[in-house]
Amino acid sequence: MAVTVRIPSPLQKLTSGQAAVEVDIADAALIEDLIDGLENAHPGIKNKLVDNGEIRGYVNIFVNEEDIRFMEGTGTQVREGDIVTIMPSIAGGV
Repeated sequence: MAVTVRIPSPLQKLTSGQAAVEVDIADAALIEDLIDGLENAHPGIKNKLVDNGEIRGYVNIFVNEEDIRFMEGTGTQVREGDIVTIMPSIAGGV
C-alpha cells in the first residue's frame, strides 16, 4: 500500500527536489515504519527527522492534518491513501 508524504523545502534535497513522495508500506504500518521506508528510498532523511528514536523537537508530522503528537506519536497507524505532512516548527515573536 502507498502513503503520500509531503516533504518540506529544507529536506527536498534528499528527495531529488520532490515536494511529495509515495512510500510503500505494509498494512497496519506505523509512522516509525513510514520513516524507515522514507530512509530506504531517500538515505539521510531519517537523521533529519528522528533523534534517539523520537521525532526531533523542531519537526511536526501530521497524518491527514492531525498532529501525531496528539495521537500515538511514532506509534500512529497509517493507512493506504493517507497523506503525511512533515513540517518544520516555526517560531517567531516581537
